[in-house]
Amino acid sequence: MVYTITFNPALDYITQVENFKIGEINRTKTETILPGGKGLNVSIVLKNLEIENTALGFIAGFTGEELIKKLEAKGVKTDFVKVEEGFTRINIKISSISGNKVEETALNGSGPQIVQKHIEELFNKLDKVTTEDVVVLSGSVPKNISKDIYREICKKLSEKGITFVVDSTQELLMSVLEYNPFLIKPNKEELEETLNCKISNKEDIVNAAKELKKLGAQNILVSLGKDGALLLTKEDKVLYSKAPKGEIVNTVGSGDSMVAGFLAGYYKTKDYEYALKTGVAAGSASAFSIELATKDDVEELLKQLV
Repeated sequence: MVYTITFNPALDYITQVENFKIGEINRTKTETILPGGKGLNVSIVLKNLEIENTALGFIAGFTGEELIKKLEAKGVKTDFVKVEEGFTRINIKISSISGNKVEETALNGSGPQIVQKHIEELFNKLDKVTTEDVVVLSGSVPKNISKDIYREICKKLSEKGITFVVDSTQELLMSVLEYNPFLIKPNKEELEETLNCKISNKEDIVNAAKELKKLGAQNILVSLGKDGALLLTKEDKVLYSKAPKGEIVNTVGSGDSMVAGFLAGYYKTKDYEYALKTGVAAGSASAFSIELATKDDVEELLKQLV
């Protein structure tokens, strides 16, 4: 079983508006409500690729209940900690369309009030995870949770010999490398921020990935956007995959889809090269669609990468 952890999930209200104007009433052109949060994106794409998984995290209020309904409608199992105070946040994503120009504006909610007993309940759920499972930690930590929670969870998983994946940046990522995550997935900009360096070419990317490997990461998957992705394996092998061709519609969740695609590909074959290509195909499939990658989309794009 794969478990994903999303510390501050959301309902994403995604809308398109013609010539959005501040201070005036705007009428929507389209509107969609989707589960939001990096770990949830991983869960949805994993399920689309026929990998069973369970979403963990914190929910509250009527929006939390609606989030569960939407996830379960997509076939994702859930085991959230239910918080009494506040409600699961709503994130508003506005795409303003003016001719051929599109500008995106986001208004993200804060989320519920999480206290120590909720943290302990999450840890109790993690006590049930075994060495046959994989845990994926994704995204940021809300203000009312200590950033040490990443380190505490990874330390616990490492001591039990459980495979885990970390998709975060800067101090959250650096604080857990000593516990040897199976996979981390920075992009070029995140590599620069995390290591405080300038990256100009593929050689710089490989060198930066090697620095993170020295600090403990086993496999480093670097997303390069339209240029594909690079993987430095635990055996120090450097693999590269180009990106398939297609029209970019929405990049939200494409990085999370890459993580899900990589894990799905690795689960099926234990082959790093196939996992890399499946990850790139999944990331691209999400970028080429309003919603997240489907199995059919991923398989079609994979044909461009073989």
